[in-house]
Amino acid sequence: MKLLKLLSSKPRLALPLCLLPIFAVILVYSVTWAFVWDEGFHLVAAQLIAAGKTPYIDFCFPQTPLNAYLNAGIMLLFGENWHVIHLFSTFYLCVAIWLAADYVLVRLPATMWPFSCSLATAALLGLNVVVVQYACAGQAYAICILSLTAAFRFATVAVQKRPAWMALLAGLFAGSAISCSMLTAPAPLVLLLWLWFRNRAGSRLLKTTAYLLGCALPFSLVISLYLRAPRQTLFNVVQYQALFRRVNWGDATLRDFQTLTGWLASPDALILAALGIAAVLFLRSCSDLNRDEFYLAAAIAIALIVFIACAHPTFERYFILAVPFLSILGGLGLWVLGSRLGAPEHSVLPAAILVTLTALIWGRGLFDERDDEHWSDYEEVAAQVAEVTPINARLYADELVFFLLKRTPTEGMAFSYAERLDLPAAQEQLYHIISLTKLKQQVKAGQFATMQTCRQGVLDEVQPEKSYKHHAEPADCDVFWGPK
Repeated sequence: MKLLKLLSSKPRLALPLCLLPIFAVILVYSVTWAFVWDEGFHLVAAQLIAAGKTPYIDFCFPQTPLNAYLNAGIMLLFGENWHVIHLFSTFYLCVAIWLAADYVLVRLPATMWPFSCSLATAALLGLNVVVVQYACAGQAYAICILSLTAAFRFATVAVQKRPAWMALLAGLFAGSAISCSMLTAPAPLVLLLWLWFRNRAGSRLLKTTAYLLGCALPFSLVISLYLRAPRQTLFNVVQYQALFRRVNWGDATLRDFQTLTGWLASPDALILAALGIAAVLFLRSCSDLNRDEFYLAAAIAIALIVFIACAHPTFERYFILAVPFLSILGGLGLWVLGSRLGAPEHSVLPAAILVTLTALIWGRGLFDERDDEHWSDYEEVAAQVAEVTPINARLYADELVFFLLKRTPTEGMAFSYAERLDLPAAQEQLYHIISLTKLKQQVKAGQFATMQTCRQGVLDEVQPEKSYKHHAEPADCDVFWGPK
């Protein structure tokens, strides 16, 4: 209790110190264990940008490109190494955790509860199994979580201050989020409506204009690419996501059903849902809070969840973009329930139970991943490919292997998911993709000195064992070399 009182005397300074154990756990995980298959094409895109290539124009990259450009800058400064990219992703995530926890700390009434609830918020976000698994990798999740959380913080302050620069910063971060992933698209709109309808000081027109200008600055990268190559940009940013991505996933509707009901078997999701519902139900009775801001957090979370649920197919990991706002509501929910069940001096126990529970759930999730693929497996595969492939020979490989070997992908292979598309030859050339049918023909013709893949579907269709003399299986992947 004395320690809690000491921390409560300067809580905003003490909070980052208390979050260090969570940060340390995430950091160790990110550089030793974190691995996501899809980060391969993100890292290849950054590698190509660092080499002077332009997304959409020189290679296929069906994402908004800001995160790839940021990763390219990191590679130019620190080298093309997945550890460095993971470190920066972890940094983004840790800053977002602190921003969410700090918000709960300063917005709850001045009792013994705010500090405990801020730690609970940090645990709900920073020890969420899916958040840590995907946000610590080389994709855009971490930078999007940070950008959305920062935009929320600036927007809540912007409506209370006369100057418009807070709104500009809110727009800058909101625009950065959507410039890294279109999955964040609803959040900037919700924040724009908030600035317009909840402004209390200064000109709302000036603030919304500043906000939109801030949004436009990072998104100008996409606009410039569209002006240079409208068809390629439209295909990568809109058409592929809206029309073509489902061809890789078989029964996409069944997958959507499994994803949208999967939260029922997720302890993390159930805890967030229970605390969030409690927060919203009791919020109207909390006259000593700025309730509009918590309603804003709920609105952003709901908008993101609904939008992401409409993706076809959708995946569990997409929903982590809403977790910062659900965690803020979770901290509020803990205060709502705990303050009604016990005296302020009992705030430590429920927060400790919640933090311990989330840590145990995360530990169980890590245990369940013990046999999953890791970067070490692909480093073994890449070593085998390097051993049997001449330096200037034509290579078919997964994006992860191209990245590890620091080799420019063969034309059309910077984004392997596009292999399932069946487009006219002129469009394949324009969009820098290649179909499995054409790949099969090239393999039969002996155009690849080496063929490597860890995807069973490609092996079944291409049947490289008929076209190569040698075969090895490092780390349960397949490497063929020596065309017959």
